[in-house]
Amino acid sequence: MSFQSYTDYLLLEKNYSVLTVKAYQNDLEDFLEFIKHEYESNSINKVNYSQIRSWIVSLVENGIANRSINRKVSALNTYFKFLLKTGDINSNPLSKHRALKTSKKIQIPFSEAEIKTVLDDLNFADDFDSVRDKFIIELFYSTGIRRIELVQLKLTSIDLNTKTLKVLGKRNKERIVPLLKSVVLTAVKYLELRKELERISDADILFLTKKGYKIYETLVYRTINGYFSLASSKVKRSPHILRHSFATHLLNQGADLNAVKELLGHSSLAATQVYTHNSIAELKKVHINAHPRSKK
Repeated sequence: MSFQSYTDYLLLEKNYSVLTVKAYQNDLEDFLEFIKHEYESNSINKVNYSQIRSWIVSLVENGIANRSINRKVSALNTYFKFLLKTGDINSNPLSKHRALKTSKKIQIPFSEAEIKTVLDDLNFADDFDSVRDKFIIELFYSTGIRRIELVQLKLTSIDLNTKTLKVLGKRNKERIVPLLKSVVLTAVKYLELRKELERISDADILFLTKKGYKIYETLVYRTINGYFSLASSKVKRSPHILRHSFATHLLNQGADLNAVKELLGHSSLAATQVYTHNSIAELKKVHINAHPRSKK
């Protein structure tokens, strides 16, 4: 069974990434394999909810995590919505499905002291790698961008005159993020060293390796993990935790939730609200210390 028209729809109309589309296709093929084996059926278009439920049960019995199962079912649901759109089916068998419960992962942000230790107390050298690494850390913490967004930044993305950064987010949604003066100073230093590289293969890309190639996500992760291992004992030290720290610290200082939503590139406030639990804890502390009846 070919899913070509569906994958074209995801890529061209929904602007999904190639990796996301590939994952959706793999999930559909896995489900198709299941109904072939269990129900001798070759068509997803004709399945009912009972059959889908059997597939979900089999995934649970095979030890697949609820979060992963929900993602697989979501891929199937997206396909049914596409079939409704094209008129190939009259109803969505997943229309009344409720996602499996998942445990919420608590993301613990870096403290302001930990970030200060990395940016102010560690001695970054003046060589290309060190200046680039500091620029990466500052950019993550001062803008809250995602790791993939940082990797894909172009030279033209940064405007030193207006002190802004143009970020291409999910589904090709563009946003403009302001840059702090300290970040601009590091950017100038990095760009000067970048010009001195012996060979540049990916000339349009902002962040490069010392050999002149586009930086890659694993290197970015290792950079953050490496520097923050010197300042933090937290188990998870990743670019996402820096993004989390950016949002949490802004909210702790009284930033408007809508403003933080725009800076993060979220499409809804619900996605941004996951960062508020820390700011609520901070508010409680302020409330207890400041309220005249808190000592009674």
